Amino acid sequence: MIKRISLLTRKPDLSHEEFVRHWLEVHGPLARAVPGIRRYVQSHIQSETVRADIPATDIEVDGIAELWYDSVAAMEQSSATPEAQALFADGALIIGQIKSFVVEEKVIID
Repeated sequence: MIKRISLLTRKPDLSHEEFVRHWLEVHGPLARAVPGIRRYVQSHIQSETVRADIPATDIEVDGIAELWYDSVAAMEQSSATPEAQALFADGALIIGQIKSFVVEEKVIID
C-alpha cells in the first residue's frame, strides 16, 4: 500500500471556511468516482500548536489530504483517468498552493 499526502493552502480570495466547505461538499464527492483510490481522508485544520523548543515553518496549511493506492503504478494509472482529471481541475479552483509527498507508512502504534 502506498499513500500520497498533500498539504493544501487555499486560494487567497477564499476564506478558510469557504475552502473547507467546497473541499468537503464538492471535491470529496468527485474523489469517490476516481478508480484506484483505496482510501481518501481530508484533515481540516482547526488550530495550530507551537512548541517553544522547535521553530515552526512558515507554510500556511488549510488542510491535509491523504490518498491510499495499492502501488505507485496504481496511483499513476488512477491519476491518468478522466475522473482524476476532473478532480484535479476542481482542486485548481480552490487550492492556491500544494506540497505533496508519496510515502510508505511504518506503523509504530496500531
